[in-house]
Amino acid sequence: MKQSFRGRIAAISLVAASWCLIPIVVSGQAAPLAQGDAKKAEATKPTPHLADGHPDLNGDWYRPLLFLGAGEKEGDTLKYVPKANPEFAAAIRPPEPMYAPPYKPELLDKVKQYDEQQVKFDPGFSCKPPGVPRIGPPHKIVQTRNEVIFLYSDLVGNFWRIIPTDGRPHRTDADPSYLGDSVGRWEGGTLVVDSNNFTDDTWLADNGMFHSDALHVIERLTRQGDTILYEVTVDDPKVFTKPWVQKPRTLTLMNEPLDEAPPCVEKDAPNMMGLQHHGNPR
Repeated sequence: MKQSFRGRIAAISLVAASWCLIPIVVSGQAAPLAQGDAKKAEATKPTPHLADGHPDLNGDWYRPLLFLGAGEKEGDTLKYVPKANPEFAAAIRPPEPMYAPPYKPELLDKVKQYDEQQVKFDPGFSCKPPGVPRIGPPHKIVQTRNEVIFLYSDLVGNFWRIIPTDGRPHRTDADPSYLGDSVGRWEGGTLVVDSNNFTDDTWLADNGMFHSDALHVIERLTRQGDTILYEVTVDDPKVFTKPWVQKPRTLTLMNEPLDEAPPCVEKDAPNMMGLQHHGNPR
């Protein structure tokens, strides 16, 4: 049975909540998992390299979720606060700020409108590709001498990006696309992926985070042992006052192969009457 986009979002939310609620029993009391210690142990392992001397990024990688709240206008800035249902909010307990993009003051009302009516405006509800950086870090990386391939199993389908690392410039003859035009280069042990030429028909994330066709994304991947530090800087001079630096995420090497996502068949959007998204009442 094919699962709709919204149905899969609900399933992912429930799974994420359950991950965060798993306890360890210590002396009869529940204690949080020592995830930080586990990450440190993975990072201290030797970093493998290929014959060309570059770090080996090949493998299947566990991607932690990036939690962003809902946008609320606060003066000339945008503040993001959790809007999840009580059980989910208690499960994730975001310990850090929500890292709001620096939208221009005159565009904050538009972001707020898109956030409040996400079921109407979000391109993802029409099964469109998520775009970059919304698609997140790759689930699987295939690395060769002259290119790196990112593979994704996303809520709305399977996607890939072929990123040349042979020094070529961006293409000038390509039409704008959902995933843009990407070229890569090595800066020491870090792979830097530079992407432009996007269509404006995607969002940066949930909650009304639109962008223009001037979007420019820089991703940095640094392997440390059996982990990859994934960093993203997003610039869009048409809508931002300055570049937006996302919270870094640490990917962990895993032994599970990439699953193929079922085709996205949207059946829910025409029946949505309220201003609700991700199960959160407004």
